[in-house]
Amino acid sequence: MTTPIRHGWRKSTFSNNGGASCVEVNFIGNQALVRDSKYLRNPANNPNHQPVLSMRAEMWATFCDSSANPTTQSEIAGVPRITVREDGWVRVTDSAVELVFTPDEWTAFIQGVLAGEFERAAA
Repeated sequence: MTTPIRHGWRKSTFSNNGGASCVEVNFIGNQALVRDSKYLRNPANNPNHQPVLSMRAEMWATFCDSSANPTTQSEIAGVPRITVREDGWVRVTDSAVELVFTPDEWTAFIQGVLAGEFERAAA
């Protein structure tokens, strides 16, 4: 399923905590962006400096495939690395940014990926 490109940050409809803590996705130009909504809940954090992972939009499908099965992920140039910790939390990193998601946040994201909620329509 391909959905029209929507502008702005979005989260999976499977996020069941009212969106307070979730993986957020945005597409700007030729970039796919990922951030963690928990960052904004902490008033000590500066929203202008929120950590955001960025990858070329053409790598997005590869990232989504890897996120659904991170145990088989190998190093793929231009795709953030996904590591599932022993406690079930998930680290997503590139050379400059690290995001850490709870098991529930990551599960909701994966469900959204599998449901086609984050696919880009062909331009």
